[in-house]
Amino acid sequence: MTHFLATRPIPSTGEALPVIGCGTYIGFDRAPGTPAYAELPGVLDALFAAGGSVLDSSPMYGRAETTAGELLAAAGSHSRAFIATKVWTRGREAGLAQMEQSFARLATARIDLMQVHNLVDWRVQLASVRRLKDAGRVRYVGITHYTASSYPEVESVLRAEKLDFLQINYALDDRAAAERLLPLAQERGVAVLVNQPFGGGGLLRRLAG
Repeated sequence: MTHFLATRPIPSTGEALPVIGCGTYIGFDRAPGTPAYAELPGVLDALFAAGGSVLDSSPMYGRAETTAGELLAAAGSHSRAFIATKVWTRGREAGLAQMEQSFARLATARIDLMQVHNLVDWRVQLASVRRLKDAGRVRYVGITHYTASSYPEVESVLRAEKLDFLQINYALDDRAAAERLLPLAQERGVAVLVNQPFGGGGLLRRLAG
């Protein structure tokens, strides 16, 4: 039985996106043949059965992109996933090479969301991501950060650049983004992917038992 999550529109296009997605940090950095890897097809099945689609990865997450690509290909589920990943390096050629590697690892010709991670060399990388978008290989452009001390720079980029997405930390015990960044994203028509909505698991661990 398929259930359907609530959705929110991506402001730049109006496309509806389910409000809950799946991150791949640590959890998908698993090798074939291990017990942990064997459990991952069930994770994706549960995500899709619940009406979810967002699968967020990164070339910095070990073999997470490769694992995600293998599992989606094996299940024929690429069309059900909203694939998001990141570029995190310096220099035009290095950035393009890293993004090409992500296409290969994720076993896809098109990535839904490419994000400049932590604003590293963001002017150069953002230009490259936009060229990929113009070519139809990337659908949405975004930036990410998770360090509150860098929020002023995030704010300046949000004000200066036309973006589709911002990925940022936000949880009940980490509300700094709500002071300026979330209202600004709303004002600028930028979708927000919330990183660590449960404080990296800390909020849930407090409720254990």
